[in-house]
Amino acid sequence: MLRSSVHRLASRRLSAPGAMPCTYEGLAAERTFVAFKPDTLQRCLLGAQIGRFEARGLKLLALKMLTPTRELAEAHYARHRDEPFFERVCIFLSSGPIVASVWEGRGAVGACRAMIGVTEPLESAPGTIRGDYGVHWRRNLVHGSDSLEAAEREIAIWFEPHELLSWDRAAERWLHELPGEVITWSESSSDPTSR
Repeated sequence: MLRSSVHRLASRRLSAPGAMPCTYEGLAAERTFVAFKPDTLQRCLLGAQIGRFEARGLKLLALKMLTPTRELAEAHYARHRDEPFFERVCIFLSSGPIVASVWEGRGAVGACRAMIGVTEPLESAPGTIRGDYGVHWRRNLVHGSDSLEAAEREIAIWFEPHELLSWDRAAERWLHELPGEVITWSESSSDPTSR
């Protein structure tokens, strides 16, 4: 009976218009914005950086390459308008091509920020993007939203709603224990004392 219920649920999910958002431990997956800045592209580090997000189990929902206009850069950094670095960061962001992206996953905002590292590469831990590839804080390679609210605002600046793709990733059950997932195992084979 349980198996047939799971099968019916899976059939409804596959036939529903647009994929249902994945949930982790009962919470909807977070979405976050990540921009690979001009120095990432100029230094040919894009593939290495994107691979880290995929390897971490985050799901790519949107990706586009563009050279931001000054207006787009100012909209992105709007909350820093009164900071002394505002002019410099706007000029830099619009100085060449970038790759804008949206990622989804369990704790995506915090996971991306941890993978990126702190602004000053010399203070970023080895294993972070800035710790491994960064040289100077003014060329820090990548931007990641620092909160869910910032992610929502930044995604809306860089992407139209129709540009965000919802899709079911086949590997999801290998990355997470999903709600309603039927898990079976043999007690004798999983118990080390029974060998």
